Amino acid sequence: MDKIARKNSFGQWFSPINLKVLDENVKTMKLDFYTKKLTTESFLKLLLFAQLKEVESLHALGDCLFDDQLQKAVNLDSISISQLSRRLNGMNPDLFQSLFLDLVGQIHAKTHYTKRIMPLKIIDSSTLPLNLTNHRWAKFRKTKAGVKLHLRLVFMEKGTSYPEKAVITTANEHDRGQLEIMVDDKECMYVFDRGYLDYERFDRLTDDGYFFLSRLRKNAVVREVYDFKLPEGSSVLSDQMVLIGTTQN
Repeated sequence: MDKIARKNSFGQWFSPINLKVLDENVKTMKLDFYTKKLTTESFLKLLLFAQLKEVESLHALGDCLFDDQLQKAVNLDSISISQLSRRLNGMNPDLFQSLFLDLVGQIHAKTHYTKRIMPLKIIDSSTLPLNLTNHRWAKFRKTKAGVKLHLRLVFMEKGTSYPEKAVITTANEHDRGQLEIMVDDKECMYVFDRGYLDYERFDRLTDDGYFFLSRLRKNAVVREVYDFKLPEGSSVLSDQMVLIGTTQN
């Protein structure tokens, strides 16, 4: 990428991507073999532009290339929809994973020595629907197919947040089965919803020294063990040690 492209706003969006890591992956995966026009770097810039501008289709993305500034930024003057479609279908997802992990590593390096409070890590999942006819392997209901994205989002100081870890499973994978994979840091507070509720796993996490917060189901049974005294004027309503379970366990 030339210096001019890095000086504009689009260049600033792309600048955190480690070009050395990108080039190494492109060569290893042979992503630019027989490619004369739409290189991997140019295509990644187009994908980034589409994400930031919420471009809804490949046709709309192709039309965006009528803009002179975008042409200079991505080093393209025009591209056909078929070329964009072939490039998208041929992209190796390992490239995106490698770039993602490198970006997360950069964030960790910049925040590790400056964090003063315990970071908050949110764990949640989203189901992404797929066409059942073309994705029979992803069937999870009679007429539906899909995959599930399990995401860990980190909240730091001053409103800083970033996605730290992502795991993709079939949509029929239960959320709680991902707890051991997503919980691996004892120096943070995890927050997840009732979909991850599993009392046996909670016991193991507590014994292993992890901090976490979860909503409970209506049938939860809570028994007070000890009521801690609160300092005068505290905004905390209650501080207790309790046993949590259900009528079955």
